[in-house]
Amino acid sequence: MKHEKKTPRQVFVLSSIAVAVLTMLGQAQADEVQKVEVTGSSIKRLATEASLPVTMVSGEELEKRGMTTLADLMMALPESASLAPSNAGSGTNINLRGLGVNRTLVLLNGRRLANEAIADGYANLDVIPMSAIARVEILRDGASSIYGSDAIGGVVNFITKRTFNGTSVSAQLVKPQKSGGGDEQRLSATFGTGDLQKDGWNFYGTIDAHRRSRLLASDRAELSTPELLTSIGRAPTLGSGGYAMPANFTTATNKNAANPYYNSGCVGPYSIQGAKNTCILNATYYGTALYGNEQVTFYAKGTKKFSDDHILTVDYMRGQEYILGTKNPTTSLAANGVSALLPSTSKWYPGGSGGVPAVAGLKGEPLTVTWSVADLAEATTKDVQVNQRITVNDEGRFGNWDYKLGFVYGHSQRDNYYESGYVNGPALLTGIANGTLNPFGLQDTAGQAYLKSIGVDGALNRHSISTYTGVDLTASTELTTLAGGPLTLALGTDFHRDTTEDTKTDITSLVTYAASGPAHGQGARNVAAAYAEMEIPVTKELNFNVAVRDDHFSDFGNTINPKASFRYQPMKSLMFRGSANTGFRAPTLFDRYGYRVPGANTTTASKWDDPLQCPGGTPGVAGTGKALPGLVASTVCNVALPRQTGSNPDLTPETSRGFTLGVVTEPVQNLTVSADYWHIEMKDMLANLPEQVYFLNPAKYADLFVRNPDGSLAYIKNITMNLGGQKASGIDVGLAYSIPKTSLGNFKFELNGTYLTQFDNQLEKDSAYASNIGRFGLASNGTTSSFPIITFRWKHTLTMSWNQGNWSSQLTQNYNTGYHDQNLVAAEYFRDIEPYTLWNWTATYRGFKNTTIAAGITNLLNARPPVTNHNAYTYGYLSSAASPIGRAFNVRLTYNF
Repeated sequence: MKHEKKTPRQVFVLSSIAVAVLTMLGQAQADEVQKVEVTGSSIKRLATEASLPVTMVSGEELEKRGMTTLADLMMALPESASLAPSNAGSGTNINLRGLGVNRTLVLLNGRRLANEAIADGYANLDVIPMSAIARVEILRDGASSIYGSDAIGGVVNFITKRTFNGTSVSAQLVKPQKSGGGDEQRLSATFGTGDLQKDGWNFYGTIDAHRRSRLLASDRAELSTPELLTSIGRAPTLGSGGYAMPANFTTATNKNAANPYYNSGCVGPYSIQGAKNTCILNATYYGTALYGNEQVTFYAKGTKKFSDDHILTVDYMRGQEYILGTKNPTTSLAANGVSALLPSTSKWYPGGSGGVPAVAGLKGEPLTVTWSVADLAEATTKDVQVNQRITVNDEGRFGNWDYKLGFVYGHSQRDNYYESGYVNGPALLTGIANGTLNPFGLQDTAGQAYLKSIGVDGALNRHSISTYTGVDLTASTELTTLAGGPLTLALGTDFHRDTTEDTKTDITSLVTYAASGPAHGQGARNVAAAYAEMEIPVTKELNFNVAVRDDHFSDFGNTINPKASFRYQPMKSLMFRGSANTGFRAPTLFDRYGYRVPGANTTTASKWDDPLQCPGGTPGVAGTGKALPGLVASTVCNVALPRQTGSNPDLTPETSRGFTLGVVTEPVQNLTVSADYWHIEMKDMLANLPEQVYFLNPAKYADLFVRNPDGSLAYIKNITMNLGGQKASGIDVGLAYSIPKTSLGNFKFELNGTYLTQFDNQLEKDSAYASNIGRFGLASNGTTSSFPIITFRWKHTLTMSWNQGNWSSQLTQNYNTGYHDQNLVAAEYFRDIEPYTLWNWTATYRGFKNTTIAAGITNLLNARPPVTNHNAYTYGYLSSAASPIGRAFNVRLTYNF
């Protein structure tokens, strides 16, 4: 499909990070005496002078832990509340502090990428090549005056190798112990030439490919047995009516759904017996525990050294990802107000010549059938993302000023296709009405041919593009000398332009099962910024840093946000540090200018009772209400209801303020301990209302239940809104201890954890705050997932490392505390989710020439994911926070030429 070429506008973008450094957690890799730029500042200083809380993970550490994707890292970070990306078409994103992916700023070598193209509010980490990464740095202090006041939750900077010389190839294989899908393969190759010091230049390129196969829910059926679901109040047989194969039906005079095959046990494996004489879909047969995906990334970097003070760098990145997503089979959804009617003239009418069992009481009246088309198997979409970026960086010295001048252009494209199993919805109803299609069984030859003729497989249903273009200039100089060192000033300016375009194609109006429709949205924004930073070393023990950023948004005007930090080290083994800031985040281009539709464009993620047409039940507990007389229970009770999402032109920016206060100490030799308290408050928070809020208090939110003249539900209005506030705080703890060298080798222990002291949400201004710590509260992911934000009270990563000669090994524990379950079920099923502990082990051998062999076991003790009764989790386990794969074996081979 041809698309109109777009001419990028040159714009200024802020860039301040280049080579970030050692952290205060004892993770030093080398002792460099030259001054470098420290994450969080534009002023060069010694690495040991860092005052902001930074977590650093090296590329080598990623390999030691047996990680195959950046998603593995994001899930393990204690300060991250990221969701497992297994079933997310948007790929992998990071959610620092649980504040939302839109509030975490992702950088590659200190500059932004073009965002994931649909939501246009965050970066997809899957497009970043792991083989090029030297280290990942996480600035846990938010709202940076240097990188952007929208980084409320913090900054994650992926730093690539500065140079590379030679050739290296690597192959990695992950094989689950239990049969089925979920296996992974990863191949990478890196080539570089030129010595920057001797030749004055270096060029290298790397290509990285990763593939994971789909894991079916049936591959891990033991995680979702009927007995387990029943024990937590979610018995599969509680459902009734709805779409199934064989179809359930109602008549104009009898709205109680029935099924001609109920007495014979329905038809396996497609359906099982439900309640009230109906069949329901067998979720285990159709479900997907992990989506399949493929990633191919490429990165190239060229560096030219003109002198010791002048270096020019050009780099290019291209990341491509395929994600195959599955839904239940296509259904006979009503189209244009017309239901799926089966006339008595059809041979498939119960008791007719087609062999469908007769049903007592039928007198030849047309049947409204709710049919799930098993012949088409699951409906599969193919999500293709391509993200490209080119940057030019000129760094040098002019007079007494160190300067950095840069240009960046990023282009992100995402296309979604009806890969398989989708058909023309109105034509499907026609096939039922004229007797060609059998809604009560698999199709004969004529039915199969008809389904094929109305298929839309391979059709593009959504095309989205986002771009980021900018230039930046930063310069710093020493003004004078104070008692503690030089008083240094940095000045910077940038100008950048963001654009977004999102189109749902016309074919979506025909594919009624997808619950979508044609739509188009586009927007653009220019941002001009200037900032200043000053380093003030009052004494050798006491240092201050102050900065201020002035942003002008073309659609929201001006905002000024300051930031200040200090570092006080009264003795070599003790340091205090702290910072304070304000933040400002404008609505994303999608939230403000994205598509808008007049009615429903999707359905709720969970099943609910319509509070008006299925009243009388327990608020928020689906299946406890009773349909009004004359209504079909399976369409208004315990069902996914129509929902409207999309942009909101009335959104205003959100603001924040935050601070950190910490201490780093070395009480004994080789032991480093740190603790940093952090606190963040937001106002006018941009978010979607969580689904359960509507149903726990339907009277309060009655205006968001938009109804048709006959009282039926048109849609639930669930667009992004300015809600109330949010308050979050906690303590980051770090501990690193290296045992003095022994005859058995070198041993090191390291613990990094986060303890939440507050995570409160306010749905409306001036309303009460509700805590979300250790429970499913009012926090919603909204933008990226229907799953709720998970806020564990305590989460940590513990590593125990050993090395001697050519051998090394590492044992890693990832742990989080338990959780109070949703418990929107009968009181006898109220429960708590157990704490979750995951052990991973790897061993590495470097005794062969130019060869490194690493092997390990992921989920060493084969821990099962925690069980939950939250109705968003179809299979009854916490899939957004734990993997269903189980124990898996990991091997990696690297050869350097």
